Amino acid sequence: MNLATDVRHLVVRLPNWLGDTVMALPALRALRSGLHGRRITLVGPWAPLLAGQGAADGFVAYPRSARKRLAAVPELRRLEGDTVLLLPNSIESALAAWLWGARWILGYATDGRGRLLSHPLPPPAPRRHQVDEYVALLAPFGISDAEPTPRWILPSNGDERLDALLPSEGVTSRPRIGIHLGAAFGPSKLWPSDRLAALCRELRRRGLVPVLLGTPSEEATANAIVASAGGDLISLVGKDAPELLPGLLARLDLLVGMDTGVAHLAAAVGVPVVALFGPTDPGLTAPRGPSTCVIWKPPPCSPCFLPECPIEHPCMRAIGVEEVLEAVEARVGARR
Repeated sequence: MNLATDVRHLVVRLPNWLGDTVMALPALRALRSGLHGRRITLVGPWAPLLAGQGAADGFVAYPRSARKRLAAVPELRRLEGDTVLLLPNSIESALAAWLWGARWILGYATDGRGRLLSHPLPPPAPRRHQVDEYVALLAPFGISDAEPTPRWILPSNGDERLDALLPSEGVTSRPRIGIHLGAAFGPSKLWPSDRLAALCRELRRRGLVPVLLGTPSEEATANAIVASAGGDLISLVGKDAPELLPGLLARLDLLVGMDTGVAHLAAAVGVPVVALFGPTDPGLTAPRGPSTCVIWKPPPCSPCFLPECPIEHPCMRAIGVEEVLEAVEARVGARR
């Protein structure tokens, strides 16, 4: 059976993380093209952010807590999706699809969920980049071709809230270097804050404007960096909103960040990215973009994929300020 001819309403369970959701864009656009005329609904924590990307007809925000997900079952059953494509590899996502009343459930046969899937696919061995693994899930639909790089479509109309956050005139018209401070995965992905402060100081000396980005949980770190670096430095930590983030990133000349969703989104918007990797494998999750630089100096214990480092964090401490500066200057210079 070729699901491309039998599916009427496809529900795609998106990943839980922003970066994984961005990496799913090539697969989602390939589905939209390959299932022309069929209804597609995206379900996931970041689904509403994908409105306007030309990837689906409906977007349902999916809660993160187990209790709220159970409460959402009646609403999702009312979608009457006959097919569910699972991008997460968890057994929870397969159980949820079964509760939603799907006739066909597709996904990788991982986490002991093979019997819950009508179309279990063997996990890739060896592992591939996450973008490519998502595209490989489309084989039951007869779809194999997709763009290799996530691409984010920005709205044609501006948003005055962006001007309030990051004006386009004055001191901020000089090259602006976003510095993303956080990582939802855990502290093992973080570059030491003293090096972030040193990077900001050196960027200022070179006539560049550091722009700090992050959630309210990073405000203490941001305040310490501002106090240390001083001068022409902008902190937007805790001030933006998810719907503003793509447009905000587009106003930067470059982003320095760890292995985070913001780095993936910046690359998809078309902004050069210098991504600092430590406990994870850039071969699996590095941002894909036309001007992305990955700095990874793995010790023997990396990649460990642990959210917290049990030793002295050697993978991230191996990355020096000077090499990050060199990568920044090379890419900003190429854009001038």
